[in-house]
Amino acid sequence: MSSDMGGELDSQSNGSRLPSLLALRCFEAAARLENFSRAADELHLTHGAVSRAVRLLEEDLGIVLFERRNRRVFLNEAGRKLARAVGNGLGLMRQACGELRASTRLARPLTLSCEPTLLMRWLIPRWGEFQASQSGQEIHLLAGGGPFTFEAGIDLAIRRDDFSWPADYHVDPLFAERVGPVCRADKVEQWFDAQGLLADAPQLHTRTRPGAWAEWAAAAGRVAQGGPGQTFEHFYFSLQAAVAGLGVAIGPWHLVCDDIESGLLVAPLGFVEDGSRYCLFSPCVPGAESLHGQLLAWLREMGRG
Repeated sequence: MSSDMGGELDSQSNGSRLPSLLALRCFEAAARLENFSRAADELHLTHGAVSRAVRLLEEDLGIVLFERRNRRVFLNEAGRKLARAVGNGLGLMRQACGELRASTRLARPLTLSCEPTLLMRWLIPRWGEFQASQSGQEIHLLAGGGPFTFEAGIDLAIRRDDFSWPADYHVDPLFAERVGPVCRADKVEQWFDAQGLLADAPQLHTRTRPGAWAEWAAAAGRVAQGGPGQTFEHFYFSLQAAVAGLGVAIGPWHLVCDDIESGLLVAPLGFVEDGSRYCLFSPCVPGAESLHGQLLAWLREMGRG
């Protein structure tokens, strides 16, 4: 006697089988951003890895999820349906993980990730004051910039809001970014006049913020001018080069305020807001009396200086 029950069970199992979680995560980020490159940056993957994951997901489901036009991608109806479901599912998982992490935070220090130059030049010199206000509670500082994920062991992150992040991240603005050209005091007459920066003044650039000079010029209503200069790997190096008298760097206020106060640097043209902000990112809204809430209040107070 034969039966096709096993075949029906196998068919049902195959039909309800979930695709790989990695493929779904790649799809969710690509769907939310409608951009494979930005999704790759957010997930710390290559563009090719995200593209392959989405293609394999489409092959697995037997349906196209994106319309591809003029080197851009747009969700179709099927893609929007799956994006809603995957987004809701990942949101529930993030919420559950956040709650579980919160239940164990008393047993371990919080980890705060901060952009490296802000960490070195602004946060660490002031950190002792915050530590002194705490009683037995510890925060571990970690240098890191750009997109990140709380699944990587980060509890809180300070970032400039110049990238995309998941919709369920909680974001608290800290202070606006104010920028201006800075140099050593004894170089001002050589590199500036009454109209501004001289054309032959050496400009210091950085690969981590290559558009800093153009962004400052746009914010200040000045014409961007190219002159002789050097490019450094990190923002911190360009500021140290300015301290050493090698040229003029674009200095965000919070990164150079201590050097200006001490007289190491001057800002002949002052500072202007460039439209970006530093923010504290977290997986949930902070309680006012929690360590997270106290840190937020202290960062905002320090940022007013």
